[in-house]
Amino acid sequence: MIHCKTFEGMLEMSTLLNIGFIGGGANSAVGKTHFIASQMDGRFRVRAGCFSLLGDVNMQTAKEWGIPPDRVYETGADLLQKEKDHLDAIVVLTPTPNHTGPVIEALQSGYPVICEKALASSSADILSIRQAQMKQNGFLTVTYNYTGYPMIRELRQIIREGKLGKLTQIHIEMPQEGFARFNRDGSFPVPQEWRLHDTALPTISLDLGTHLHNMIDFLTGETPEEVMAIQSSKGHFSEVIDNVMCMAHYTHSLECSIWYSKAALGYRNGLRVRVFGTGGSAEWYQMDPEFLLCFDAMGRKSLIDRASTDVTIANADRYNRFKPGHPDGFFEAFANLYSDIADGLANYLSGSGYVTDYLFGAQHALEGLLLLEAMAESARTRSWQTVKFI
Repeated sequence: MIHCKTFEGMLEMSTLLNIGFIGGGANSAVGKTHFIASQMDGRFRVRAGCFSLLGDVNMQTAKEWGIPPDRVYETGADLLQKEKDHLDAIVVLTPTPNHTGPVIEALQSGYPVICEKALASSSADILSIRQAQMKQNGFLTVTYNYTGYPMIRELRQIIREGKLGKLTQIHIEMPQEGFARFNRDGSFPVPQEWRLHDTALPTISLDLGTHLHNMIDFLTGETPEEVMAIQSSKGHFSEVIDNVMCMAHYTHSLECSIWYSKAALGYRNGLRVRVFGTGGSAEWYQMDPEFLLCFDAMGRKSLIDRASTDVTIANADRYNRFKPGHPDGFFEAFANLYSDIADGLANYLSGSGYVTDYLFGAQHALEGLLLLEAMAESARTRSWQTVKFI
């Protein structure tokens, strides 16, 4: 949630916002996604970047995206210094372990910052980022793209309206197979190098676990209090954790099971959330994102989508770039989030003041890391651990 400073004047919502990338080159996992999503609704344009520290990748990316050579920089520091009066925000897309430096430097230089999740690799680093943001009264948002799916936003509204009654349990999972599958020739895929190094917190928790914390928080607003977790390595890379299971007690007696894995054969990206309440339940699956499966207290089943007559969020024009029956997907969900960012950023830059619960800042990221750190400690000690928020 972003709280912005106020002064007279306001940017029109149609104002084109100019952004620069640090990271996100042609060899990255997320750069092209951010590039496409940021421009899909005509709210942003990528004008400059240090896309990679590898010179050839940096220039190749700029050429593919139509960035003039004189606005391509060898380092992020050069970009921040020379683009100060030309960009409305900096997007940080370096590998997660390398987020902290660029984010703090951009905030200290007066730039609003959009950062790919996870914001940082430890709660200590996020505290440093939060301090820099507060000192500058700066704008900072972290991209958790799955909250951009229209039917997830519809589910959130259903929960808020009490249609499921009092929530009792959530089962959420994100199984993937990348660390366990084989290629056609019998070899196995090799992930990016930084994903093969764990610190006190397993890299898989930064990669996948942050999404599950975000999703539970986004849907329910409840806070984790106590966790019991196990962590293990099941795939090809024994040097890193690739499978995490957790039981969690949340506020208001909500019980949650959390599982994420990169060693689950058969699952490309199996993000699934099942929400149960005293008045009904609902299920959403990312591989079939157009539909929300609902059950009422009598056991009756219904399947709703953007065209259903009783939806109140997912039928909005902004979620229907093309009519229902022609499925939206990952890029569109990310673009929905970028439209929310554009709204918040435009208001921040105008000083009109802005609060949105579709954006996530340093405090949200900090709470996620504290949860994941408690899970790692639980797995290490084989004991229940209290989640201690700061």
